[in-house]
Amino acid sequence: MNKKVLLKGYFNSLTALIIAFVCLLALYSFMRIGFYWINLSLFPQVNTSSFLTMMQGGVKFDIVAILYLNILFIVMQMAPIPFKYNETYQKLCKWIFVGTNSIGIALNLIDYGYYPFTLKRTTGTVFSQFANEQNIGQLLVDFLLGYWYLFIVFGCIVFCLIKIYNLFRFIKPSRFSWSYYVIQTVSFLFVAFLFIGGVRGGWAHSTRPITLSNAGDYVNNPDEMSIVLNTPFSILKTLKAVTLQEVNYLSEEEIDKVYNTTHLPNDTSAFRKLNVVVLILESFGREHIGALNQDIQGGKYKGYTPFLDSLIGESYTFKNAFANGRKSIDALPSVITGIPSVGEPFVLSVYSGNKTTSMAKLLGDEGYETAFFHGAPNGSMGFSAYMKLAGIQHYYGKNEYNNDADYDGIWGIWDEPFMQYMANTLDTFKQPFFASFFSLSSHHPFKVPEKYNGKFPKGNIPLHEPLGYTDNALREFFATASKSPWYNNTIFVLCADHASQSFLPEYQTSATSFAIPIIFYYPGGNLKGMSDKLVQQIDIMPTVLNYIHYPKPYFAFGFDAFDTNEDNFVVNNIGSSYNLYYNDYFLSHDGQKPISLYNLKSDRLQKDNLISPGELPIMDSLETKLKAFIQRYNNSMIANKLTVE
Repeated sequence: MNKKVLLKGYFNSLTALIIAFVCLLALYSFMRIGFYWINLSLFPQVNTSSFLTMMQGGVKFDIVAILYLNILFIVMQMAPIPFKYNETYQKLCKWIFVGTNSIGIALNLIDYGYYPFTLKRTTGTVFSQFANEQNIGQLLVDFLLGYWYLFIVFGCIVFCLIKIYNLFRFIKPSRFSWSYYVIQTVSFLFVAFLFIGGVRGGWAHSTRPITLSNAGDYVNNPDEMSIVLNTPFSILKTLKAVTLQEVNYLSEEEIDKVYNTTHLPNDTSAFRKLNVVVLILESFGREHIGALNQDIQGGKYKGYTPFLDSLIGESYTFKNAFANGRKSIDALPSVITGIPSVGEPFVLSVYSGNKTTSMAKLLGDEGYETAFFHGAPNGSMGFSAYMKLAGIQHYYGKNEYNNDADYDGIWGIWDEPFMQYMANTLDTFKQPFFASFFSLSSHHPFKVPEKYNGKFPKGNIPLHEPLGYTDNALREFFATASKSPWYNNTIFVLCADHASQSFLPEYQTSATSFAIPIIFYYPGGNLKGMSDKLVQQIDIMPTVLNYIHYPKPYFAFGFDAFDTNEDNFVVNNIGSSYNLYYNDYFLSHDGQKPISLYNLKSDRLQKDNLISPGELPIMDSLETKLKAFIQRYNNSMIANKLTVE
């Protein structure tokens, strides 16, 4: 029979609270170790010393999460009331303690499996992101089956939590004198004082409430902030909408020279009304494409996309291309509207109602028929709602496909039949038209149709086999489309929504974790070549519009990738931190100060951080460009000036 720890006297509630708090801190530290261990390959530059620093820094964030989750339990235990020793009252306290902390444990464990796909801790936007999923139950079941061991770990931790709590027994004081109420009230106020300091990160008047960006104090690279953070903290701190702050680093004349977002017609040539088809490929990071990695493994690396490799030979391709975000929901505004996400997905932000433009809207106003194709149930990921904002006239999803025989059982219609459906549907359109497609089969749980079992290489990670399947679906799509009368009059743009799972060390850095392909294919023209120029998803809109000589001015945050005179740069964002790529350099910045600087040409694996007390000549130029981006982005969003009047 287990012996119980008897908590006697006026301070028994405080003693119990301290013991429970220490146990929870230890538990969160063990979960941090587990998170790092499970995702070890994604943090190649973390050594023992830096990890210990992260563990130490993580305690601050764990304190905040634990205090917020346990606020009701704390009040119930510390309130200066005599009936709190009642057996029923204490049972209620117990299950509130177990219930709320079980939520925190579950959220941390979910990111053991979810982190490799987003490369960031889950935030409060996850609720909006999946709010319209019609198959959320199936997704949850699939997650539990795919990560069954996490479910077991969760059960074991909660069981231990209950057992530890059961070890303690409160002894009611022999009498409730005035001294009892004084001591209990003082204890309550003392705990309240500790609580305020804990959730703020300190008691000093100058201390700002701790946020996600504070994790940057304990890391060398922004990606490593996820080790320092915990998931309950990340969600709680981002439940409230992110609001941008107006800044004025540069004058209007200065910012126009560095970063002008108003695009004017580039010449007087006639408007070429080519069809535009944008193919956005789920998780097709640059790492997996052999033609873009001919310098890997002594030239022997083949990749997993043989068709895309062959298409690159007939296209104009940018080797140094990057996504502007981490998630699928970040990609659509970046690619179609030329608007990246900062802090949170643009379509979920308080600025999503701003007046915007898009390739689809601008071309639609010029007589184009416009459409979007995605094989998931309509409403998935909020895509259908965004397409209305982007001016898309027709939406084709699982509902319109209307044949569940080709349903993958989780996400939607398999890519191959849905792409054939898209090709046949485009045959009914009047030229010119704009169409965009978003694939879905190269996604967890990484399955392929039964008839293709064993056809595509399994590779080194689960993603590789379905990448081969979607690559083959592309082959079949182009084979069908090439027979159509609209084919030679069409410019195709192929890019990934984001990078995802990684195996090669060259792609396990903070810079290359955003690396994707961006390919322009024009079968009726001579658009061929391979460029080392830095480009990003938000460059696609101005590049296409300028290439077809769109005749009117428009607003877009990107650059024309085909303009040889552009002194362009690439920006992407991780929470409150920014990454800027310019020439050979990669700068990480927290919005106030630089965090790291690498020369990617001479230091591909990012081992030599160039940030030092001494100023580097390039630093002023890099920070000026980043400040120009932040100022233009923030102020345009706040003032709702995302169009050309």
